[in-house]
Amino acid sequence: MLSILSSTPALESLINPAQEFAVIATGFQFTEGPVWTPTDGSLIFSDIRNDTRWRWTAEQGATITARPNRIGNGMTVEPGGALLVCEHVTSSVVREYPDGRTDVVAFHYDGTYLNSPNDVVARSDGAIYFSDPDYGRWDHVVGVHRKLELGFQGVFMVPAGGGPTRLLVNEDEFDQPNGLCFSPDESVLYVDDLRGIRAFDVAVDGSLSHPRTIHEGMGDTKNPGRGNPDGMRCDEAGNVWCTARGGVWVISPEGDLLGIIETPETAANLTWGGDDFRTLFLCTSSSVRTLRTQVGPAPRVRAMVEERGVV
Repeated sequence: MLSILSSTPALESLINPAQEFAVIATGFQFTEGPVWTPTDGSLIFSDIRNDTRWRWTAEQGATITARPNRIGNGMTVEPGGALLVCEHVTSSVVREYPDGRTDVVAFHYDGTYLNSPNDVVARSDGAIYFSDPDYGRWDHVVGVHRKLELGFQGVFMVPAGGGPTRLLVNEDEFDQPNGLCFSPDESVLYVDDLRGIRAFDVAVDGSLSHPRTIHEGMGDTKNPGRGNPDGMRCDEAGNVWCTARGGVWVISPEGDLLGIIETPETAANLTWGGDDFRTLFLCTSSSVRTLRTQVGPAPRVRAMVEERGVV
């Protein structure tokens, strides 16, 4: 049976607490960036500390697809089915097409190299949003130690069809921006950092406004860097599921805590998949685990994921 803190009836309508985690793959050091591919029923994810990308299926288990992986972190599928990957080693966001072609989406801002893009989401019109903390420049464990050049940690956008990388927030808006996700109608972008989750209104041109904190106090003050807000996904009802201290925090669109699903290890990221998109895949340090939910991702997110494998 799951251990759930601060549980509310609203959470119990989203997930059955009587179940247990299923471990589908283990033996890793730091799993991240899960992406579901329905065309072949596979989950793609990275083991950052081992600089390796993996592919899991129920039939074959987990197999290596790339090593080295340029310490790829957050990944997502964009309209058309290409895979977007945040690379710590190259300080860039790259695009990988289903036919094997690649190109660089973003690697600098105003002539200066980015820090180390961490997580990425795509809007349904093709605009790409990503966070850029400096974790990938710290050391060889999760990056390559090198001098910081940009001078701040921001959230950026590359317009649909390409173009110059645009800074969307004030330079002092975040300490270390990390996970990000859209509301189901894409009118709100959620971004987390060490302090909690912030929300921004999204304009038609992709710009952000009206920043506000919807929930805070989610980090681990006793062990900095362990269990701080990280990966995020928004479900079809608009609730935000965020990995943070102790497990997965489920937050309503109004910022109310619906409950915390405790995980046996530090949870880093999550995504929905499976035949009905009601299986929640959790990257928890050494293992990838699953839970069944009564909700799934927003329809537009599911549609983009279903395009994976289409050139």
